[in-house]
Amino acid sequence: MNHEAPLHEFLGLTFNLANVLMITVASAIVFLLAVASTRRMALKPTGMQNFLEWIMDFVKGIIKSNMDWKTGGRFHILGITLIMYIFVSNMLGLPFSIVIDGKLWWKSPTADPAITLTLSSMVVILSHYYGIKMKGIGEYGKDFLRPMWFLIPLKIIEEFANTLTLGLRLYGNIYAGEVLLALIAGGLATGVGGTIAAIVPMIAWQGFSIFVGSIQAFIFCMLTMVYMAHKVSHDH
Repeated sequence: MNHEAPLHEFLGLTFNLANVLMITVASAIVFLLAVASTRRMALKPTGMQNFLEWIMDFVKGIIKSNMDWKTGGRFHILGITLIMYIFVSNMLGLPFSIVIDGKLWWKSPTADPAITLTLSSMVVILSHYYGIKMKGIGEYGKDFLRPMWFLIPLKIIEEFANTLTLGLRLYGNIYAGEVLLALIAGGLATGVGGTIAAIVPMIAWQGFSIFVGSIQAFIFCMLTMVYMAHKVSHDH
């Protein structure tokens, strides 16, 4: 995993081309899944439509476990997008990685902290936006004074902590999984004995990584709705 990132400077900014590539690939896959699931809608769903409706019901259950549906229904599409995008992103680096001239081009987008922290920052900013939009800036500002005004510094620290933990949790789990897969794959190149010894652990860890990637997508979606509920619900 000690590979360089393909960096490129443009207008004084440095871009990681691998991140740009993998973000684009993940977005395209999610878009194609959505199109394939809604191309032929039927009253009795089958195939991909059935899969998408299951995702919709699953996310709806997450929302309703944190706030009433009248308030949380507006976040339904956000939750569906997040859980699908993060799951696909988590899976991209599992089958293989592509290294060209010592630069890592193909990996899971979520194995990079810049991407996961961007996602978590987006969620926290959105929670503040909807809090102000739905409560009004006056009522929203009073929430920071409750229950005691001198706890404001702790609440500010909590906002930064939420951003870091939400992003770094996702990054840490996916990156660690890819590192271990790379170490196991290294055993495949050490001869016949190493290949035989590495095959079973590789298959087992691939399966476990799929499970971890699924759980992390669920956790990210769940915590997003928790943060939204705390900002927009009047009983929090």
